[in-house]
Amino acid sequence: MEDCKGYLSLVLHAHLPYVRHPEYTDSFEEDWLYEAITETYIPLLNVFESLVRDGIDFRLTLSLSPPLMEMLADPLLQDRYVQHLEKLIELADKEVARTQGQREFNKLALMYQMRFRKSHQRYTGQYGRNLVKAFGAFQELGKLEITTCAATHGFLPLMEVNREAVRAQIRIGAKVYEKHLGRRPRGIWLPECGYNPGDDEVLREEGIRFFFVDTHAVLYASPKPRYAVYAPIYCPSGVAAFGRDLESSKQVWSSKEGYPGDYDYREFYRDVGYDLDMDYIRPYIHESGQRINTGIKYYRITGTGDHKEPYVPEWAMEKAAAHAGNFMFNREKQADFLYGILGREPIIVAPYDAELFGHWWYEGPAWINFLSRKMYYDQKKVRMITPSEYLDKFPQNQVATPSLSSWGHKGYAEVWLNGSNDWIYRHLHKAAERMTELADRFRTAEGLRRRALNQAARELLLAQSSDWAFIMKTGTMTEYARKRTRDHVLRFTRLYENIMGDALDEGWLRDIEGKDNFYQEIDYRDYATAR
Repeated sequence: MEDCKGYLSLVLHAHLPYVRHPEYTDSFEEDWLYEAITETYIPLLNVFESLVRDGIDFRLTLSLSPPLMEMLADPLLQDRYVQHLEKLIELADKEVARTQGQREFNKLALMYQMRFRKSHQRYTGQYGRNLVKAFGAFQELGKLEITTCAATHGFLPLMEVNREAVRAQIRIGAKVYEKHLGRRPRGIWLPECGYNPGDDEVLREEGIRFFFVDTHAVLYASPKPRYAVYAPIYCPSGVAAFGRDLESSKQVWSSKEGYPGDYDYREFYRDVGYDLDMDYIRPYIHESGQRINTGIKYYRITGTGDHKEPYVPEWAMEKAAAHAGNFMFNREKQADFLYGILGREPIIVAPYDAELFGHWWYEGPAWINFLSRKMYYDQKKVRMITPSEYLDKFPQNQVATPSLSSWGHKGYAEVWLNGSNDWIYRHLHKAAERMTELADRFRTAEGLRRRALNQAARELLLAQSSDWAFIMKTGTMTEYARKRTRDHVLRFTRLYENIMGDALDEGWLRDIEGKDNFYQEIDYRDYATAR
């Protein structure tokens, strides 16, 4: 591209904690997965398919976390999602009938009815219920780069006291990726963008070429980077770090200035699950009678007050197209400016949580669709690119060590280490120490003991998920997060004591293997110290 002045790397991080609960028939937490599939993952796949069909040469990077990949490929959760979707279709059918005399709402009910039916058709037919493989097909086409994440999204800087735990999180994450996609990952999304100097050495051991960090991790790198965040830096290990661009992030993320807050976009917080009479909506909410979001929402944001007007999809699509054009225009001006200063084509890295697109921001997938088309047809200055492509094109970059950092509030570890959650770490550190002890002592275990050792590794990994500490900090579903942490630590401790005392209970082991079945192919020896 002769007139190219810079590159845009759009990065979506798709992650949910491992919330598979076979012991319950109706789980609030499993709904997190079902909502994300309906509102984010299938809509994104629809966008990718339309772009490929129309010959649009787009690029996008998507990180799929190991817990999410395992859940998306799990037969139990696949079956339950189909049942969930069929209930949504039934509710949409009833809404079409209920709103017959309300033209604006009836139009929206028909929209949801068609959307849910199309999702059901594609999920059960075209995708064969496995969305990981569906995304993988776009990676094989060269349009999408899929990166991995740590095994259970553990916040790595707070695992520094046990390097084997850090290594296991990264190594197992790479193995889960290879299991589902048939190749080794080239890049990784460090959980919460949490980087601790030296972690890149573990990435190098696993063949990972690059990772993402927040802006200040690069700006405060040593030595100071010449190109700021507009070129990757190589750690001493040779692994590249890509820093987040603040300007492009603010346009989407900001609650005050970001696109998702536009008054014509759909209002997330008005849902028929809360608005309609209990007798009518009861079959479609939680079996306890607690109201939940169904995904059927009839109002637009309208303004800052409580008054809401009906949602008008045509207005919302016009805004999504306009916002995509604005984003592209700003990237053109930004690339022009940076190219003149740097003397080389900058890379503008714009990372976001994937669930923002479609779940929180209903029009987000349409925005990606419009942006990809506009960048292909309407300009030549900025090209969409993946991190691997950029490194192939620009293999020479400055060597520097990023600073310890995260993309959490204030930029370091405060979100995951504070008065609401600090109690968990003495238990996590002790369990990690004991897991390494077990792996070193029983290097060639077989049979029941091997099963117990593998399950101990699963319980530790699940306890280490950064989601639990985050939830405790935010105060949402706090008791669930505490319970998950306690349950996994207690199960690990019992396994440790039973293994060391040669007193294993196969019935109990079989029960927790069925509940906490994350990554069936796990090998406890990933926790052993190097010899």
